[in-house]
Amino acid sequence: MFRADIKSERDEDICILIKVDNHSYNYICECGEAKSLTVKECQNANAIFLSHTHIDHFVNFDTILRHQIGVGRKIVICGPEGIIGQVQSRLKSYCWNLIDENAIIYEVREIHKGGKIKSAILKPPHWNQADEMAFSSGRVFEEKDFYVEYEILDHKTDSIAYLFKGHDKVKINLPDGYKGGKWIAELKQAFENNDRERLIKIGEEKHKAKDLFHMISIQKGKRLGVIMDHLACPENHEKIKKKFTGCDDVIIESFYKDEDKELAEKNYHSYASMSGHIMKQCQVSKVVPVHFSRKYSVQEIDELIEEFNEAFI
Repeated sequence: MFRADIKSERDEDICILIKVDNHSYNYICECGEAKSLTVKECQNANAIFLSHTHIDHFVNFDTILRHQIGVGRKIVICGPEGIIGQVQSRLKSYCWNLIDENAIIYEVREIHKGGKIKSAILKPPHWNQADEMAFSSGRVFEEKDFYVEYEILDHKTDSIAYLFKGHDKVKINLPDGYKGGKWIAELKQAFENNDRERLIKIGEEKHKAKDLFHMISIQKGKRLGVIMDHLACPENHEKIKKKFTGCDDVIIESFYKDEDKELAEKNYHSYASMSGHIMKQCQVSKVVPVHFSRKYSVQEIDELIEEFNEAFI
């Protein structure tokens, strides 16, 4: 359901493009300086997800903004506490005297501890905050076929990890002799509402819903995790295991080689074998290590990935 494309090269700041099957828009995670992120991909983005606003995750926001101006619709930006003011400051730093006020709308949602989300609308040409609201939710974004949950990790600042989840689907397995009809929708509804006594009419016969539940199976929605900068510590690892265990796919930062573990601890990053180890504990089906320190050569990055793989397999 979800297809993730790493748009940044190994020597570029991280940027990920997520596409969803049978969905009109795409989704950008992290605004690193990724030269392969096209104008069309920027214009077609429906939301941007930022873990935090260190320069290597936020530096390319202006270029993405430049391509999005004029799309004539709302684009959501999600990030940690303070992201509303930071996005607004970037927008206000330019002169917008020639822009149409309907050129674009940004809705910025910032994630606070305790499950609180604050949102504000920013519109040209003055980009003043409007329609401010706050709400509590474990979901920061939702579309018809999927939604996005989050976890706040420690990177000496809040770093948001995101979980894209497809909705579970109720499937009906028709036994021999049964034909489709509106009763299938009624049975699904009864199952979802746990209305076991509801009468379902099939042809000329009526059945209690509970007597038909054996026809139902649940198709679990696909899950894709994006876990960026975080300290390799027990507190972060417990949060990761709680949120991402059993994921189909995860993209996770592996900033340092194992020999630079002390640097990882000093700079609140993870390192190769620990990122691989925690993904193994999460029993993730497929994982991709990303976001490597610029101090490494191509060969050293290959060695880092090998360390990750040895810990994960």
